[in-house]
Amino acid sequence: MTDTGADRKFANTLARGLGVLRAFRASDNGLTHAQIAERTGLPKPTISRLTYTLCELGYLSHGARNDRFRLGPAAIVLGSVAQVAVAFVDRVSDDMQKLADETGTLALITVRDGDRMMLVRTWRPATASTIWLEPGHRIPLHGSSSGMAFLAALDAERFAAMEPDAELQAFRQEGYDQLVGQGFTIAPEATRYAGTVNAVSVPYYSGEFGESVAFTCGATPADLPLSRMQDDVGPALHRLVQTLEARTGRAPALNRRG
Repeated sequence: MTDTGADRKFANTLARGLGVLRAFRASDNGLTHAQIAERTGLPKPTISRLTYTLCELGYLSHGARNDRFRLGPAAIVLGSVAQVAVAFVDRVSDDMQKLADETGTLALITVRDGDRMMLVRTWRPATASTIWLEPGHRIPLHGSSSGMAFLAALDAERFAAMEPDAELQAFRQEGYDQLVGQGFTIAPEATRYAGTVNAVSVPYYSGEFGESVAFTCGATPADLPLSRMQDDVGPALHRLVQTLEARTGRAPALNRRG
């Protein structure tokens, strides 16, 4: 976790406390101090102070001396409020599950989280025997189809604020060209962050976040070869996002790029 010490308005203690909450994942059966420290990069004495404060405020719960920390009622209420506020996710949930089942892929929605994309909702195909990725998992902006879709639709001012290098600029331009040409993005194999996953993505502008999110379908290369991404899954995902845009009255994400 990086402290923004040069910014006098930035509250590092608050950022660290929120970082502790962000360390929890849907599949966790609680976390120990050591696990929280490993995930956040913070020293254990700092973690101890933060978890004590978060427990006192109800954002974490801790039953006994050797018990693990879990998200508390205050965090659960906050998450429930946020879920209601992002109405488009519920509107598209049935369609995403249907797409996951029909294509045999993990359908998901990602949002930008600093220099990464974070999974906020996933739909697993009914025939899948494993969980695959889960909400809270983070993937790189550069090298993922989700990141490519997001960057391609990001306005020029926000992209410039990221201080992108030449590689990231080229990655963004490739995504833009793909969206204009075919309506979805596929990260070029040479830039892909992982060789075990093939994925295709489409951006959707979310007024709730003030920027685009990425709708994605992914699977192993054996289950989702390039031909299926281009001819089947990509077009189906593009149609799903177009339908959502019509329902919500949102213009296509590329229309907002400056």
